[in-house]
Amino acid sequence: MKFRRSERLIDMTTYLLEHPRQLVPLTYFAEKYGSAKSSISEDLGIIKETFEQRGIGVLQTVPGAAGGVKFHVHVSEEKARKAIDELCTIMASPDRLLPGGYLFMNDILGNPVIVQEVGRLLASAFAEKDIEVVMTVATKGIPIAYAVASQLNVPVVIVRRDSKVTEGSTVSINYVSGSSKRIQTMVLSKRSLAEGSKVLIVDDFMKAGGTVNGMINLLEEFNAELAGIAVLVESENIEERLVDEYLSLVRLSDVDVRERKITVSEGNYFARRE
Repeated sequence: MKFRRSERLIDMTTYLLEHPRQLVPLTYFAEKYGSAKSSISEDLGIIKETFEQRGIGVLQTVPGAAGGVKFHVHVSEEKARKAIDELCTIMASPDRLLPGGYLFMNDILGNPVIVQEVGRLLASAFAEKDIEVVMTVATKGIPIAYAVASQLNVPVVIVRRDSKVTEGSTVSINYVSGSSKRIQTMVLSKRSLAEGSKVLIVDDFMKAGGTVNGMINLLEEFNAELAGIAVLVESENIEERLVDEYLSLVRLSDVDVRERKITVSEGNYFARRE
């Protein structure tokens, strides 16, 4: 079947977006569309320029006989600032307040449009790093972890509070919660994480960082390597932060239950992203 150029461009764009960080040989496209490599190269040049102009991502060319092209997600600074501003507006809604000063987050974590945008933002910051696994702790961080992993084209590993029969043998550690100072437990299946894996830790909310620090300690049990830490929201007014190097989209500064006011601002995303 012979493809028209417009059809090739649409199909190639879709394939690249669905297979981020995967090396695609030019011969794959040439054989698929029955076209010469020179024509495919011209098409990829158009896609590359469009991706960069629209702030969608970067199309990397890998030279050599075994080379090809590889798509990396990249959110432009302009788009990132707009998205984070919108997140801050959503987070600052007084309707989000719950008794005890807690914030309702399920509407955000259950909104596929918001979650996918958060995934793109966080993945963009680590797109050029050698990441093999995204790790999170059950349960609220799971949607964000999968959104990030889909943009980095890597698997997700979920740390749990207790072991499940279906997970087989597990590794268990105790850690101290940074905010409550209570000793808690987290477990991970031995089959979930290969030794030496490079891991990006992702979570929805970080206070003092006790849970994240627990996951870092868990990585040591697997001889795995920490490649980065990314969170949706960080709490600002913390006396002792247990984690130093991390990236955040939104910073929660104050929750005034009496005045029903939530004060949020841009996190350290632009200062920390690679």
